[in-house]
Amino acid sequence: MAINIGSSGGEDEVIAAINTTPLVDVMLVLLIIFLITIPVAIQTVPVQLPKANNVATQTKPENIVVAVDHDGTVYWNSQKMADNAELLAKIKEVAVKQPQPEIHVRGDKDARFEFIGKVIVDCQRGGIEKVAFITEPDRGSAE
Repeated sequence: MAINIGSSGGEDEVIAAINTTPLVDVMLVLLIIFLITIPVAIQTVPVQLPKANNVATQTKPENIVVAVDHDGTVYWNSQKMADNAELLAKIKEVAVKQPQPEIHVRGDKDARFEFIGKVIVDCQRGGIEKVAFITEPDRGSAE
């Protein structure tokens, strides 16, 4: 940038504008570099994710349905359990059968996760190997 020091009012006037073309070029180059290097910089652990499938439940007579309502009350095949100790006793009783029955947990959508978690812990402590969750299929509702 040239500055003319003098009062000659001739053809050499001061140009006071900033040329932004090199700035734009540099910014575009930096943007391209970041777009290329960001996916390389973000590293994830390579794992095999499970595939979701919708398989209809095959109800067998030996399967046991444990239902948990919104209050946390637990039902063993429609029979109300007094507390988790009674549930654990029932689970231990059926865990020794051969073949071992599956426990199907039906949890109310408004139930706290704590109540469902206690049922799962009781199944684990009782020695049950297969626990399944019964859900409603998604029919495209926006709830």
